[in-house]
Amino acid sequence: MIRTASAHWEGTGNEGNGNLTTQSTVLNKTQYSYNTRFAEGIGTNPEELIAAAHAGCFTMKLSFLITNAGFTPGYIDTKANLTFEDGTVKLIHLEVKASVQGMDAAIFAEAAADAKVNCPISKLLNTTITMDAALV
Repeated sequence: MIRTASAHWEGTGNEGNGNLTTQSTVLNKTQYSYNTRFAEGIGTNPEELIAAAHAGCFTMKLSFLITNAGFTPGYIDTKANLTFEDGTVKLIHLEVKASVQGMDAAIFAEAAADAKVNCPISKLLNTTITMDAALV
């Protein structure tokens, strides 16, 4: 399986702007710029997209692990907080809340720890990944 995305940029790094498009067209010439990356401009940025990819990948991996343990997730909510400083992704902290009827906290914690280490995006990233995971 191959997935694609493309970027188009015009101008300098500080004053230019660009857009991002994904194969699925979920992003279709979505704006990004210096201001969306380093300030609070309207549009997206690479770090936000990495955080979204990590939250989505981790959550799906955790769902598979919970199912393989014989349980059915009611819901899993994951927020990925990416810290970008000095041109480096320094840390991603995952905040996880899940409802899984009949699953005890120890089994859930084991599944969450496994997903944190083994989801494909975690394996891709060269940064510290921390997590708070709660079964609610």
